[in-house]
Amino acid sequence: MEIQVLGAAAGGGFPQWNCNCENCRAFWSGDPELQAQTQSSIAVSADGARFALFNASPDLRQQIERNPALHPKTGLRDSPIRAAVLTNGDVDHVAGLLNLRESQPFGLYATSRIHEVLAANTVFNVLNPDFVDRRTFRLNEAVELKEGDGTPLGLTVTVFPVPGKVALWLEDKNAEGGNFGTVDEDTVGLEIADNAGRRVYYIPGCARMTEDLAARLDGADVVFFDGTLWTDDEMIRQQVGIKTGQRMGHISMSGDDGSIAAFRDLKVGRKIFIHINNTNPVLRRSSPERAETEAAGWTIAEDGMTVRA
Repeated sequence: MEIQVLGAAAGGGFPQWNCNCENCRAFWSGDPELQAQTQSSIAVSADGARFALFNASPDLRQQIERNPALHPKTGLRDSPIRAAVLTNGDVDHVAGLLNLRESQPFGLYATSRIHEVLAANTVFNVLNPDFVDRRTFRLNEAVELKEGDGTPLGLTVTVFPVPGKVALWLEDKNAEGGNFGTVDEDTVGLEIADNAGRRVYYIPGCARMTEDLAARLDGADVVFFDGTLWTDDEMIRQQVGIKTGQRMGHISMSGDDGSIAAFRDLKVGRKIFIHINNTNPVLRRSSPERAETEAAGWTIAEDGMTVRA
C-alpha cells in the first residue's frame, strides 16, 4: 500500500488564520523550525495509480495541487481519486467534498449517521448523484472499496467505533447523559487492508484507549493516530480556547493516560501522529516534546509524507 499524507494538522490547519498562539506567532515571524500544515487527510492506493481519499479537508484542492499522484492523468476530465471515505462529520473532514463537485465519478463511503448529516445539508447536493454513489458502512463489517462504476480498488475497509463525540456543529446540548447526542457512528476508526493482508489503521479522532481498541491495533503494520494535543488543558493554558481535549473528544499524547503510554506495549510496525493542533509543541522540530515522542517510536506526520506498508 502507498499512503500519501495530504494534510497533517487538526481543524483550522497550521498556522490557523487568526491565531497568535506561541506556535502560530513564531511561524508568522518566519521561524524555520515550524512548517505549515494543512488539515488532516490521507490518500491510499493499492496499485499506485488509483486512490481512495480518507476524509475530505477544506484544503483538498491545495492538497491535490501539491501531490502529483492525484493530478488528472488522461482525457479532458480525470482524477486518480476513485473513492472517498469519511470518519466523522467534522467540518475539517467533510467540507472538502465541495471541491469534488465537477461531475467526476467516485464512490462516497460513510456510516448511515454521517450520510444523514450530508443529506440534511443541501449544499452537498452539488455532488451529482449520477456520478457520486453514496455507500453505507456497517460497523465491524469489511467492505471492499470500489470506484464509482464498481471496479474494485484492491482495498478493504472495516469501520469500528472509537471513543469520541459528535461533531461540534452537530452537538445537542440538551441531550440526556451529557454526551451531546453522540452515538457509536459519530466517530469511527478505519482498518484499511490490501489483498496481501497488510493492515493500516487511520484514527484521526479518539478520546481514549480501550482494551478492545488496543487488541485491534496490536500487530498492525501502520497506525495513524489522533495527535491533536500534547496535554489535555493545552488550549486553556495558552489562552486560545476554553475546552479541554477530552471535551473535544481527543486523547492527549502525553501523560499516564495519554496515547504514547497507551501504545507502549503494543506491537505496531510504524506509529504516526496525525491531526496535530496548532497549539501542540511537537510541531516545533527541536522541541523536547517532539524528542520525547520520537524516542517512544512515533513519527509526527507532515504534509507530503509518503508511507509504504
